[in-house]
Amino acid sequence: MQALASPPSSAITTRKLTSIGHELELDENSFGWLEDSSSIRGDAAALQQRMDENGYLYIKGFFNRDIILEARQVLLATLEKDGIFEPGEPLIDGILKQGVNPQFNTTAWRDQPSLNRVVFGPEVHDFYSRFLGGTIRHFDYIWLRTMGCGHGTPPHCDIVYMGRGTHRLYTAWIPYGEVPLEVGGLMILEKSHLQAERIRHYLESDVDTTCTNIPGHDGWKKGGALTNNPVSLRKKFGGRWLTSEFQPGDLLTFRMDTIHGSIDNTTQRIRLSTDTRYQRSDEPVDERWVGENPIGHGPDAKIGRIC
Repeated sequence: MQALASPPSSAITTRKLTSIGHELELDENSFGWLEDSSSIRGDAAALQQRMDENGYLYIKGFFNRDIILEARQVLLATLEKDGIFEPGEPLIDGILKQGVNPQFNTTAWRDQPSLNRVVFGPEVHDFYSRFLGGTIRHFDYIWLRTMGCGHGTPPHCDIVYMGRGTHRLYTAWIPYGEVPLEVGGLMILEKSHLQAERIRHYLESDVDTTCTNIPGHDGWKKGGALTNNPVSLRKKFGGRWLTSEFQPGDLLTFRMDTIHGSIDNTTQRIRLSTDTRYQRSDEPVDERWVGENPIGHGPDAKIGRIC
């Protein structure tokens, strides 16, 4: 198992990190750092090989820092209208009021040119076009996460939320601001994509299904999560939870069957990030997430099946 260089500020032995309230084990066999692929950014074959090996690609400094911070400023100004930030604090710091943890925002991402410049701009378009070897398309829906102090996201795979089109679909996770460990960045379970057969039943599920033969039984029983205990999951699968102290401009992209979650945010500082999805344009697309007003999850997305 390759030992990866840790970020300069990562003296984790003195820290306590939790995920979904469970204290993470921080020894070298349980916790580690994402491998930086910025040196092979322009080599499609090398990127595909590393994606096959790791289940993710982490590219530091993928974007110009300024366009990320511009999008952050605009998003914070939009969110400020909801009165969620601590009065008297600089808006750019994103200090939330005590007890406020909005987690998701389903409207603030709409009609935001500075945000679209990031997630649908030339850097992303060119990268995925080379990586996928053809013309690409993106989901029109943008998942905007506005995570405050409290529990983060439980371990899951994205396929259960968006698996009605091609499965050769990739998530781009982009932070809008610095994300030290205590602010709760995304973490990936090392080489979990290579153990997909162990969770085949889960990977074949769809959170928007209704069991026509079992009244009241819908989708995956945990709402898309594999578990609410990242510690026991890691022990079951082996490997390490991998993360980084993310910076504005970083890009993390991964497969639909890669298990991931997030560290809990133990500060009052908001963690702003987006999830967007990319695929080849000649492959089928999940209809829930495209169009001027994507239907997303909910009653309009339900399909019936025999369970």
